[in-house]
Amino acid sequence: MPMNKNTVLAWATTIMVIVGLGLIALGAFRYDDVAGWGFAAVGVGFFAIAWVFDALKGRV
Repeated sequence: MPMNKNTVLAWATTIMVIVGLGLIALGAFRYDDVAGWGFAAVGVGFFAIAWVFDALKGRV
């Protein structure tokens, strides 16, 4: 199956959402101190980048 640009962006969006959820889960459940806030903030950043990838899916 050949992968075009939209398929690559869809996979990148899916992977970034999974990594973002993992980082937020690390911040919420693993680290109780200030480091947890950093993990959660980076996870939200991954969601923002995944949102941009999803918005670009039909335009490239």
